[in-house]
Amino acid sequence: MTVLILTSEQDVTADLAVVELNTAGIPVLRLDPAELPGGVGLSGEFAHGAFQGHLSVGGRVVSMGGLRSVWVRRPGSPAARAQAASPWLTEESSQSLYGMLRCTDARWMNHPDAARQARHKPWQLWLARASGLPVPATLITTFPRVAREFAERYPDLVVKPVSGAHPGADGLAVPTTRVRPGEDYRDVAHGPTLLQRRVRKVADIRLTCVGDRLFAARAVSAPQDGQPVGDDGVVDVRFSPDAGPWRPVPVPRRVADGVHAYLTRAQLAYGAFDFAEDADGIWWFLECNQSGQFGFVEIETGQRIGRAVAAWLAGEPLGPAGDPAPEPPAQR
Repeated sequence: MTVLILTSEQDVTADLAVVELNTAGIPVLRLDPAELPGGVGLSGEFAHGAFQGHLSVGGRVVSMGGLRSVWVRRPGSPAARAQAASPWLTEESSQSLYGMLRCTDARWMNHPDAARQARHKPWQLWLARASGLPVPATLITTFPRVAREFAERYPDLVVKPVSGAHPGADGLAVPTTRVRPGEDYRDVAHGPTLLQRRVRKVADIRLTCVGDRLFAARAVSAPQDGQPVGDDGVVDVRFSPDAGPWRPVPVPRRVADGVHAYLTRAQLAYGAFDFAEDADGIWWFLECNQSGQFGFVEIETGQRIGRAVAAWLAGEPLGPAGDPAPEPPAQR
């Protein structure tokens, strides 16, 4: 039985799991849908009440009926690199590939339907609150007057994209930025704008969830309180040269219960949660990236997240490992 990984060729995060699967002798087929058709081929036949499908990459052919799991990591858009690329060919290729894969009994990390819903930031905030996780006061609006009234109630705000690319992804990555004092908010009329009460954080938390396993890492934040908003006002840990290093940290029991509830309701097998920890030790939910990176956390903390992903994809124990960094127990 083969593990199928859908991702780009240069994906260090996926490499960490692939190494573990190869070491355990679990067959892996890795492909980027962007190479379909061309470097990637497929075929599916529906006859006599049955479906038989096959995928080919680099001359290797694998039966779709022999897939044990599918990891939708960071796949390219189907047919993006085709010789005659077009929106029509992308849609045809996407319908064919993902439609056939849905006909298998493979486990998904994460299922395309669940992943699509999980990307919606407003729904994330609602689900986090419904799951018992603290969420900062947030407004998404195109009305300047509403934005001004929100700012009167919460004078210290940040602005962030409702949907935005992460660093290293295709497109424009927009960092979370503090709103300058005296902002008139006229520009929110040009498009939906997300304003959020700034958490006076002492640390950033990245909580990576693989099935029922939790890996938390903490990076101490650069001091911000008592300082004027700088030229750019960026408070995003992804763009901060002063953040870190990342260190393993126990997961508070209430947070553990909340993220498990979140993943269950969202039907996700994997999620990378971002929290802001305040001076009282409260972890404030910021977002959950259903295909978030974990390579940087594993490299800095020694937590064997790639091995946990590999074990989930394999659906069985991987056998003895090296000396992993111990997982801190959940706090009560």
